[in-house]
Amino acid sequence: MSVVEMKVPTIGESITEVTLSQWLKKDGDYVNLDDPICEFESDKATLEFPAEAAGKLIHVAAEGDDLEIGALVARIDTSVAKEDGGSNGAPKQEVQEEKKEQQPTPAPAVKEAKAEESYAAGHPSPAAGKMLKEADIQPGQVSGTGKGGRITKEDAMKAVEAKKSQPEKAAAPQPQPQEQRQVTFTPQDNFSRETTRKKMSRMRRTIAKRLVSAKNETAMLTTFNEVDLTEIMNLRKQYQDRFVKKYGIKLGFMSLFAKACAKVLMEMPDVNASLDGEELVYHDYADISIAISTPTGLVVPPVHNVESLSFAEIEYKIAELAEKARNGNLTLEEMQGGTFTITNGGVFGSLLSTPILNEPQSAILGMHGIKERPMVINGEIKIRPMMYLALSYDHRVIDGSTSVTFLVKVKELLEDPVAMLMDL
Repeated sequence: MSVVEMKVPTIGESITEVTLSQWLKKDGDYVNLDDPICEFESDKATLEFPAEAAGKLIHVAAEGDDLEIGALVARIDTSVAKEDGGSNGAPKQEVQEEKKEQQPTPAPAVKEAKAEESYAAGHPSPAAGKMLKEADIQPGQVSGTGKGGRITKEDAMKAVEAKKSQPEKAAAPQPQPQEQRQVTFTPQDNFSRETTRKKMSRMRRTIAKRLVSAKNETAMLTTFNEVDLTEIMNLRKQYQDRFVKKYGIKLGFMSLFAKACAKVLMEMPDVNASLDGEELVYHDYADISIAISTPTGLVVPPVHNVESLSFAEIEYKIAELAEKARNGNLTLEEMQGGTFTITNGGVFGSLLSTPILNEPQSAILGMHGIKERPMVINGEIKIRPMMYLALSYDHRVIDGSTSVTFLVKVKELLEDPVAMLMDL
């Protein structure tokens, strides 16, 4: 019997432990070389673990186990040929009989193949799961066309479109008002009092630790301002069609905000600095981390050298990172770095918030919802599209006057985007 031990590989310098989030192959399955056998969830990303040899898979670790680098995950018995065993292959004797009699595949092998197919059936991918949840569609209502019956993003999109096309149900008839209505109260003994416990994912645990660390280990303060987005919206309205025609992507708010922040960061290096022990590290570039919401938590991959990119290049990079993040395909390299962060709670309806620092960075800008409000402009009351801005900063690195000045400069650039485009 020849056995290959499958151990947790070295993933990154800062990663010492992973969680086995799910098995992709069952115990006893026959696997080929490089077949993905399970998924690991690290602090920053979800990774597939490929088989290092062909043979019969023997599980050692269980789903949900926390494993250190080098820990034993599984064994592969390479002495077992594909036709000799494993739930993916038919018994050797049956294969020989099949060759002699030229008969169809024996029933047991068919049943086992169906069992393998049903193993992933009905389970949505992360992107598909998010879409189904937002549309209030249960995975059991969707037929999966992916490998093993897994529900893909395309399956979820079709289900959402199908639901939108269905006619709305007629409203139930309202009861006629009565002069006296007798009310019956349900006994509290019939109320549900059940609770459910679920282990936090590794990403959620990491997010929790870092948020607590940011609150406890930094002197965090937040300063606020508001920005009139009239000129920004006029700019997008006037040039959006030409921008899309030339670059194939829309000009969004995020690239304009990122560019404004990058310009001011180059002028005010203190806001772009980080604290390392008793030393301040200054950066002559603006790597701006963009907060992206995913089904498993918030990630903040950086867009590098924003100060040197065009608006179209920034939009392309943000779209690429967002797609990878929601599909769980971000690499560790794409998650590292960043000198400043922008988070947009406005897409979820937030009017005002105090964002938490993304250590070791010293500042984070919070965008919020755009609301039309009456504003006094040159002695006249006018309705303007307004947004509250929040800048949270580490007071150990950034003085209060510096933070206020930074936010005012960003506000001025956004209210006069032509000056920003002309680098004035």
